[in-house]
Parts: sequence; C-alpha cells; structure tokens
Amino acid sequence: MSGTRTPLLPGAVACALLALAATGCSSDGAKPRASAQEAVAVSAGGGNDLQSAYQATVKDVLPSVVQITTRQDLGSGVVYDDKGDIVTNAHVVGNATSFQVSLATGGNPLGAKLISSFPASDLAVIRLTSPPKGLKPADFGDSGKVAVGQIVLAMGNPLGLSSSVTQGIVSATGRTVSESGENGGTGATIPDMVQTSAAINPGNSGGALVNLDNQVIGIPTLAATDPQFGSGAAPGIGFAIPSSTVKRIADQIIKNGKVTDSGRAALDVTVRGVVDQNQQPAGVAIVSVQKGGAAAKGGLQAGDVITKVGNAPITTVQSLTGALAALTPGTKVPVAYSRGGVARTAQVTLGSLG
Repeated sequence: MSGTRTPLLPGAVACALLALAATGCSSDGAKPRASAQEAVAVSAGGGNDLQSAYQATVKDVLPSVVQITTRQDLGSGVVYDDKGDIVTNAHVVGNATSFQVSLATGGNPLGAKLISSFPASDLAVIRLTSPPKGLKPADFGDSGKVAVGQIVLAMGNPLGLSSSVTQGIVSATGRTVSESGENGGTGATIPDMVQTSAAINPGNSGGALVNLDNQVIGIPTLAATDPQFGSGAAPGIGFAIPSSTVKRIADQIIKNGKVTDSGRAALDVTVRGVVDQNQQPAGVAIVSVQKGGAAAKGGLQAGDVITKVGNAPITTVQSLTGALAALTPGTKVPVAYSRGGVARTAQVTLGSLG
C-alpha cells in the first residue's frame, strides 16, 4: 500500500490517507447501564437483540458527535466534557482558529475557538464559546481492552452527510500508520492505531469509533489506499487513534494549553533526508540539535547522518519517525550514524515528543 491523500471534496474534509508500516474520560455522573454487548445473546431472537443493541448505542452516543465547519471544509468531533471542549483531528482544524459546530441534536451552529493542535498525533481540541445546557460528553473507554472481532460503529459526517453511522468490526490493533503530508495531511506517523472494517470516508475524520458498551474507543482518522486501485480508498481498511492516546493528549491540551508529554519517543533533533550517489535514500542528516536534548546528551551533532536506531535501518525521515513511534521515552537505544564518512554508534536515552 502507498500513502496518498485524496483531494478535498466539496463541503468535506478528506480523511488523511496512509501507508501501513511494516510492522475514559467518562462524563461526570454517568449512570450505570447494562452492557449492550451482554444484551446480544445467542437465541432465536439474536438478530433482533443485535439490532436493538446497535440502536441503543446510536441513541446514546450520537448526541456527543458534532460537525465542525471551517471556511472551506468540514469534519467531525466528539464532545469531551461539559465545559464545551471538543476533541477532533489536527487535520480537520488545519490552520483555522475559529469554527462553527453543529450538534447532532439540532439547533443553530455554535461558535468555537481552537485551544491547541498537536499534529504529531493528529489531534486537536476546540472549545465552544457558549456551551449549551444539556451538552452530552462522550464516555471514552479503555482502548487497551479492544479486541479483534469486536463490533464497532463509526459515527460522523462523511461527505457532509450529518450524523451518519457505519458498522464493522475491529480488524486489528497496534497498527503503526503514516499519513500523507499532502492536501492538508499532517504527515504524522501514529502508533497503536485501531484498524476497522467500518467505513471511514472524507468527513468522518475526528468522529467516534464506538463499541456496543456505548464507549468511544477511538477517533477515526485514516483510510487506506491501494496503488492497484489508483487513488481510490481500499475498501474496509480504516484506522482510528486509540482512546488512550486521545485522552492523554486532550487532557494536557485542556489543562496546559499544549502537550507536554505525548508518550512518544524523540531524539530532539531537526533532520532532513539524504541520498547516495545513485540518488537512493541513504539516511537522515541532523540539521540542528536541541540543547540538552536526547541526541545532544548522546554526543550527536549537526551534520551527523543517522543510519540506524536500535535494530531499525534509517533511510528516510519517515523511517526515523516510524522507528521512534515504536519506542518509548526513557528507552536507551544504540543510534548508528556517520560523521565525516566515519561510521559511529552512540547510546542515546530517548526524550519525549512534545
């Protein structure tokens, strides 16, 4: 699969498209409720039970899914708390700082302002300027408990069709994927994503991937493309940022106005790709080193060309990002590099991307 991003469709933010790598916040006062998963019993009326479970989940969660509109585009978002904070994708907000938000429950669009965006994880938080009474925050579940085969629903505003719902299963967990940096994409490499067969279309970005316990387990973000099908999306392959990542990033943005600890490893350098004499990718050159950062403490300098991190060969900037996405801050790893044509290795304790 190759990573490209489809052009923006009229009235809709296209989901960022990607290449596969080789490889809650509960609302206060939430009332206990029976598990909809448990309600889907094997019986003669099992089909009706499943249908009822779907309908109950849609009725419970859809009021928490909103439509976000900028001057050019639209996408989706999820009500995070009763103060009017809404979490969405960074590529949905783009460069905008003010928005119109339409609730699934109807009424006139509401104004909102950007709190902060964190493109490295393709997440952002906006805040309603005048939150209405009865605003319903979503219940964010534990994405660590998500299992392959689990039934999920994707809720959002695909192609501008407000409050739409699609269904599927969790196809895989722990995927590392990379967005295109074109047509509004962030170019981020995101680890631990949830793969789903539920349809993810332009405008679904920033919405909700929901289990039948009425919990948001992810934010739909990416749809895969296959070169054999030209620029079209590969059917039934979509990805959502897990709720654990969403909560980590959103909580920090709401509290601090920025992300201070992403949980993502970093070398604390600015880099660019380099090629060999045959114009083939040959590593990543360090342009600058953050003073006191991980690379600086490990002895790396501007001009060094990184060729390996741990066991992962580094040929491009994307491969470096992918290698770091698989690691955690505080991990000590060998970093192979060349300086003036001489091969060297440094032991580097990774920092935190923030």
